[in-house]
Amino acid sequence: MTATFKTNKVQLTQDYIERLEAGQALLNDTPQNLVEVIGVLKSYGIVLDAYSVNLCYIANTQFLKLFPFFKYFNGDINPKSFVKNVWHDRINYEYAEYCMKSMFWHGSAGMDAYLDSDEFTDIVEEVVSAKFKFNPLMLGLHKVFKDFLPEHMRQMSYYSGLGQFWRVMSDMFLTLSDRYDQGEIKDIPDVVQHILDGLVADAAKPITYSVKVGQKTYDIIPESKGITFLMDTGVPYVEAIFFRGTPFPGTISYNAQAYQIPYDQGMFSYGALYADPLPIGSAGIPPTLLMQDMRHFIPDYLMDIYRQDNRGEGDLRIKICQSFQKSMFCVTTAAVKGLAPHALDTTDPEEKAANHKYLKAWLKRLFASQMVKVNG
Repeated sequence: MTATFKTNKVQLTQDYIERLEAGQALLNDTPQNLVEVIGVLKSYGIVLDAYSVNLCYIANTQFLKLFPFFKYFNGDINPKSFVKNVWHDRINYEYAEYCMKSMFWHGSAGMDAYLDSDEFTDIVEEVVSAKFKFNPLMLGLHKVFKDFLPEHMRQMSYYSGLGQFWRVMSDMFLTLSDRYDQGEIKDIPDVVQHILDGLVADAAKPITYSVKVGQKTYDIIPESKGITFLMDTGVPYVEAIFFRGTPFPGTISYNAQAYQIPYDQGMFSYGALYADPLPIGSAGIPPTLLMQDMRHFIPDYLMDIYRQDNRGEGDLRIKICQSFQKSMFCVTTAAVKGLAPHALDTTDPEEKAANHKYLKAWLKRLFASQMVKVNG
């Protein structure tokens, strides 16, 4: 049985490599998959727009606030918005923060190298001194707990970085929907190419972060540091959110003696590509918040498909999650193609061998995901 499993896995690996080399995607190219991917990415693009705005708002205005009670209001604080917030009649920005904290915890090599530098520490000291120059209590606390506020500003940097990343992705997904409506996107490879082109076009886009205290602006992440969209936010995001993620409270024990959580975060497999769609909708499962947000913006043509199922809208969040996973395998395909050492359609034997080694490493991780199941 084990030998058969290994044989099947070897054959599947070869099949997926051949598929990618032929210009196909990790997701099967079918008419329904295309509709699901386009429809769910349109909804996702709208939600990401809101997430991006809020993360950047928090980074720009709520820094060095110990109790940012109104961080989800985006500055629009009035009786109507307060009631909507209390009744939770709003976008679930908590999910955006969940993604930010996951990314912050798993890290970005480029950003972390700068955020751990003396230069970053020095600029934070300037900001803290300016912000609390008339607050001896906070200056005293900072002197005693000298790492607390710098760590807070590191987190604010991730708020801003992820917000800027999602700004680009939101525009990319909404443009994809527009191109589909215009008849320009006809199949799954077209979807992948659109995403890949977008990633390449913005690959070198600088990720910067500045805050204003009084009349002075402080460059927390200056453009001169060379932090860029693709390598410092895009790739770390795929690693942290698509692959690793964090264990969902209530579904797994955090007790170290239970050994239910891997000892090495590099072994984590709780990301979007691995998640079982069935628990979506349960308390304590963070993607539930995302699916709840997306359900408000699902286009009619995709909702019609969902309603044709036996349970109709009764398991809508699960259906959205399944479509969302399909779309993420398209995004993953674009990332795999974009980061490949050589063009995947190369005929040069040495380049082809290098690509095969590269693709096998990706597929080794992906076979534990929902990839085979969504193509079943």
